[in-house]
Amino acid sequence: MLKALRVLCFLGLLPGLAVPASGPSQVKGVLIDKMCSAKAEERLLPTGIEGGMIVAEAHLRECALMPACQKSGYGVFTFDQKFLQFDAAGNRKALEAIKASKKLDDLEVEVTGVVEGDTIKVESLKML
Repeated sequence: MLKALRVLCFLGLLPGLAVPASGPSQVKGVLIDKMCSAKAEERLLPTGIEGGMIVAEAHLRECALMPACQKSGYGVFTFDQKFLQFDAAGNRKALEAIKASKKLDDLEVEVTGVVEGDTIKVESLKML
């Protein structure tokens, strides 16, 4: 019994000893503001699946530039149906990229940065 308790205590310490993932990752997806990202989240309804990448790709540049959308911040909706919000530097880079883009919708991007939970600390952002 004592041996089992020691093993359990040791195993409980392992997550604290784990080395956090460091270094930048490349993430591809669609640039979208946080306020509108909820519309892109997939939902299972009695009539079928709603949301997803189709909704994210249809999000308009014009909407992303609205004051309320700018204020909410930006992020990338990934091809595996997740939304990663940007840090403050990423929000500035995203706004610059949206303003410079001539695309009306489907604002596909490649983002390089460190992912921490549901946030990405943006090092670079490139419109595709």
